[in-house]
Amino acid sequence: TDQAGVSAYVRGTCVMVTGAGGSIGSELCRQLACHQPAQLVLVGHGEFSIFNIERELRKYFPGLLLDPVIADVRDVERIEHIVRQYRPATIFHAAAHKHVPLMECNVEEAFTNNVLGTQSVLRAAARNGVERFVMVSTDKAVNPVSVMGATKRVAEMLVHDTAMRIHKP
Repeated sequence: TDQAGVSAYVRGTCVMVTGAGGSIGSELCRQLACHQPAQLVLVGHGEFSIFNIERELRKYFPGLLLDPVIADVRDVERIEHIVRQYRPATIFHAAAHKHVPLMECNVEEAFTNNVLGTQSVLRAAARNGVERFVMVSTDKAVNPVSVMGATKRVAEMLVHDTAMRIHKP
């Protein structure tokens, strides 16, 4: 990772991480905290996981302004309110259902969370002038053969389509 590049757009800005309590989201928060954002907004659906990452970050980064927010990315109005309230410069979207066998048995959950949740965060970001949107994806989105991979591929396509509409050449 280009640490200098990341630091250049994170330092001194408000950064939001969705899925902040998950395995990938929480590690993203740890890494981002090292780059001294002005504010880090921890968005997650699980109360206990957000509590844990908030507690850890407060211990190791006591001067960092942290805002733990319990929300489901599928809740369009709630996500819109959060993005409007915090006005993040960057959103790292890590909220996702990622366990392949579970998603094969829970197709609707995979679709609503991975696709509609991504769409919800993307639309709020676009409407509120978020400068950067970074979505965490998976190698399983390349030529997908599973429900999880297919939903992450669709989410990638949504991000690409939104970027093309916003940044027309």
